[in-house]
Amino acid sequence: MTGHEPQPIEIDTSKPHPARMYDWFLGGKDNYPVDEQMAQQLLALDARGRDMARVNRAFMHRATRWLADQGVRQFLDIGTGIPTEPNLHQIAQQTAPDARIVYCDNDPIVLAHAAALLRSTPEGATEYLQVDAREPETILEQAGKVLDFSKPIALSLLALLHFLDDKDGAAELVDRLVEKLPSGSYLVLSHTTGDFNPEGAAQASAMYKARGMTLRPRSRAELTAFFDGLELVEPGVSLSADWRPELGEVIDVPGDEPIPGYAGVARKP
Repeated sequence: MTGHEPQPIEIDTSKPHPARMYDWFLGGKDNYPVDEQMAQQLLALDARGRDMARVNRAFMHRATRWLADQGVRQFLDIGTGIPTEPNLHQIAQQTAPDARIVYCDNDPIVLAHAAALLRSTPEGATEYLQVDAREPETILEQAGKVLDFSKPIALSLLALLHFLDDKDGAAELVDRLVEKLPSGSYLVLSHTTGDFNPEGAAQASAMYKARGMTLRPRSRAELTAFFDGLELVEPGVSLSADWRPELGEVIDVPGDEPIPGYAGVARKP
């Protein structure tokens, strides 16, 4: 474990934070009243907020397991969030004990729990980087100390890009990161959408904006565009719940309405 000397961690509890709200939706304890308050307001727009978080989490588990089965032994997870077991490295190292994982997030509360992300198998390695997702050069430089960029890497941007607007360079960020990946690498994305409830999505976006945050739901076509130049793995960009459910961990959601999130995995040729 390197570069993790104790340091004062300043957590801003005056406004909600997506990582802490996600933690609340998953039933975690690492959140504050301001996070719960906004999460409750989002539940008023769509009562299935907890289901959305659980469905996204289950997709991560299935995608990571699938990638490890394909022989991928290196993972770069940006926008990690507050640790919830099993974490990505635990899923990957169940299949491949020698897997190497680099996590990256910019929320100080994630740093406070980074030890949970660093419990690697003896054969593998895990590292945590406290870096903003909008600093790809810094991420790539620091990740290169743990990962071998001459061998395939799975790049995970899970429930991250909807916090970046187009004008903030969401597409450029993906392109810059994918550009550095060698052939045989994979891009893994999940993303919220307004395709099924445009009015509710617009209200949620306005709620985020009023608190100084960004929420940019994207359509299926918009999410698919992030995979340009890559080879989408079957079933392509699908509802998160519909991505290879045979791999397990399918979340039973009441009702017939789909959980409004898309996901996909694509290989770099």
